[in-house]
Amino acid sequence: MSVKALVLNCSLKKGDEESNTEALIKKVTGIMQREGVFAEVVRVADYQVSFGISDDMGDGDEWPQIFDKVKEADVVIIGTPLWIGEKSSIATMVMERIYGGSSLTNEKGQSIYYNKVGGVVITGNEDGAKDAAKSILYGLSHMGFTIPPNVDTYWVGEAGPGPSFIEAEGYKNEFTQQHVQMLAYNLMHFAKMLKENPIPAQGTVIQ
Repeated sequence: MSVKALVLNCSLKKGDEESNTEALIKKVTGIMQREGVFAEVVRVADYQVSFGISDDMGDGDEWPQIFDKVKEADVVIIGTPLWIGEKSSIATMVMERIYGGSSLTNEKGQSIYYNKVGGVVITGNEDGAKDAAKSILYGLSHMGFTIPPNVDTYWVGEAGPGPSFIEAEGYKNEFTQQHVQMLAYNLMHFAKMLKENPIPAQGTVIQ
């Protein structure tokens, strides 16, 4: 059974500029690809995404290009760096734009996010990972995504200025490694489970 995964990298860096968040994302997508899952990473900063609570703000808004990928995906992962202990401004904007499409419905009348699963990947050189994760995962759940157990993987360095994930070889951290695997396998498992047994329409139709 084919599963599609989409990772929205909410780094503030554009293009080919080195991204610590993307380096950790690739640990997750590497597992998924080895298991036969199509996994695409989109760097949101490369698009002209407008602020707003809508699936299309018009006037050159390029969110619809990304949103089409969200609608097609079975797995949606938000990747974000930490700044001042918080998820990035782009991650906040992305969550708002995903929310803007939450009133759209599938063929059963449920939110289009039903039967999709969500997770989060976070990097930073100080604390804030769990706070960012709970914000993103609650938001996705509230919009209709299914959140399996242990679908947050993160790496943070010591307090104060210091090396980030790539320079610090954060991929060697045993805790991070374990959560990379739990995130990848739990998301794949639940995505397949929901494709085989979708959430029933009874009680879940948007009025």
